[in-house]
Amino acid sequence: MARNKYPEQTLEQILTVSAKLFTEKGFEKTSIQDIIDALGMSKGAIYHHFKSKEDILEAVMEKQFSYAAQMLDELIQHTEAPSAREKLVLILEQVVADQDAHSMDSVLSTQIKNPQFVVTGIKEGVKKDAPIIAKIMMDGKQDGSITTEYPIECAEVFMLLVNIWINPMLFDRDQDETLNRLKFLQQMMKQLGADILSDSLIQKITEHHSDIGGYSQDER
Repeated sequence: MARNKYPEQTLEQILTVSAKLFTEKGFEKTSIQDIIDALGMSKGAIYHHFKSKEDILEAVMEKQFSYAAQMLDELIQHTEAPSAREKLVLILEQVVADQDAHSMDSVLSTQIKNPQFVVTGIKEGVKKDAPIIAKIMMDGKQDGSITTEYPIECAEVFMLLVNIWINPMLFDRDQDETLNRLKFLQQMMKQLGADILSDSLIQKITEHHSDIGGYSQDER
């Protein structure tokens, strides 16, 4: 068999097509054979890169995380605001509103009770996103718009709570219960000296969870 001269292109094709199928059919209802048929590749070409459908999903997740990280970096560079706190508020609102950043959320949400998936989400939030938010908080300490004495810890707690604790699918909550926890988080962040969870952001988060069918009761 001739060696594939463009393995990176093949890998990108597999991820793109798999993500499309996962979104349209759902992860559980998509088989490896479905992916093979859609790609028009041999089974060997798929298994050269991935051992299982779960491995493909993990790679799709990593691609999504990488896109989100790049988008966050660009927002930090190009978002202008009178203060660091206002800049951070604007950035968070834009992250939640960006459709490309959340294009796979409906698929990933089906894995929310998979322990490995939750652990990966926790690590991504604490190790990658929190330090970026903490840096802006430190800038806020300099201009007086943020007063917390613990910007690193504050950013980590915020990411843990907004990504994991707030997620209604993980705890089988309805929209009202989720909204109450967002309001609590908003008040908590204010008391910590980091008033970064705006009413607009709360609305965007609750609407996003509704869009992906995340609530336990309101669609039943």
